[in-house]
Amino acid sequence: MSSPKVQTAKDDEARGIATIAILFFIFGFVAWLNGPLISFVKLAFNLDDVNAFLVPMAFYLSYFFLALPASAVLRRTGMKQGMSIGLFVMAIGSVVFGEFTTMRQYSGTLTGLFVIGAGLSLLQTAANPYVCILGPHESAARRIALMGICHKFAGVIAPFVFAALVLKGLDSFDAEVASAPTPEAREALLDAFAARVYGPYMLMAVLLAMLGLWIARSGLPDLRTAPADATGADAEEKSGTPSIFDFPHLWLGMLCIFLYVGVEVLAGDAIGLYGTGFGLSLEATRFFTSYTLFAMLLGYLAGLLVVPSVVSQQTYLALSAALGVVLTIGAYLTTGYASVAFIAALGFANAMMWPAIFPLAIRGLGTHTETGSALLIMAISGGALMPYVFGILKQHVDFQLAYLLLAVPSYLYILYYGMQGFGRINSK
Repeated sequence: MSSPKVQTAKDDEARGIATIAILFFIFGFVAWLNGPLISFVKLAFNLDDVNAFLVPMAFYLSYFFLALPASAVLRRTGMKQGMSIGLFVMAIGSVVFGEFTTMRQYSGTLTGLFVIGAGLSLLQTAANPYVCILGPHESAARRIALMGICHKFAGVIAPFVFAALVLKGLDSFDAEVASAPTPEAREALLDAFAARVYGPYMLMAVLLAMLGLWIARSGLPDLRTAPADATGADAEEKSGTPSIFDFPHLWLGMLCIFLYVGVEVLAGDAIGLYGTGFGLSLEATRFFTSYTLFAMLLGYLAGLLVVPSVVSQQTYLALSAALGVVLTIGAYLTTGYASVAFIAALGFANAMMWPAIFPLAIRGLGTHTETGSALLIMAISGGALMPYVFGILKQHVDFQLAYLLLAVPSYLYILYYGMQGFGRINSK
């Protein structure tokens, strides 16, 4: 029979996992709105593909600029209060986005997305290591996979919710705008279309603020990383404090996260514009992001079944990367819906990459765990640059070839990290 102390610890762990699962649902819902948002801003602001891809760029660049400051905030506030602050920042960003989009000021819209991303960077810098240190290192990928299911389930839902509230009748509206009798009538139609986001984003701001208040007042345990990971840097402190640069597996992991998020966002956010390259209608492509996210959901479920009971998290990472190469080549060799299906299936290959890379990259960092986590969160900026480069590249070469040139080398590096890169830990 377990002692009261053991039972309390188990209750704290269960409460922590349940709360973080809610937060990961929020991550997923907000982050995977970018896919349908690209189609939305392209029409509302009359943009070409390259400028429409500024949506994920503004969102994900905030991770690069604010992850390290976020780790400094967390050292002062603790993880629990840091997550609460992150939710309030996201609420502010939602208000900014809704206001400026309604006014059809694209720079303000991008600013709102940047602020939302800033809140998420603080939230994720706290939440990801929090999940890792809630239990044994060997099962960290399993816990993160559970969070990933919440994240991707929200991602499946988000495009449908956004389409129902904002993108309803997109093809007929596009035709109506094109046939507007005067420039003034055309602008009036686009103003009304842009204003569709106002109500949903104001509601989201209220819900985020309420959740932030709940987290601040909850009994969520405020875990600290230093005593939780005493096998790495802490143990080495006896013979001299190590530098963050003494962990090559972290820096290799940072590049791995950069490339992984890049190909994940390509498969999720850019799949709609990929489909339009075959002449598919806007009505058909607006749900493509959900198909990728559904494949990711299946990938997480598969990962939960086999990691670590059947294969290790690093082996599964290598297998996933190899599958990514095969599916990308399949997309290149096919056309139309078959090619789009291969891109959507990349969601399955991508699913367990973050749950495997993140714990491998922060393994043994000890007192550097928060900084290491922030560096990995910075690498999420791969989601900003990869789609933008795709948009530029497809102006000069066939869009399928552009996708192949970006995705295959990325998956090959992830394959290397899963086979060898994660093990490059200096021993003093």
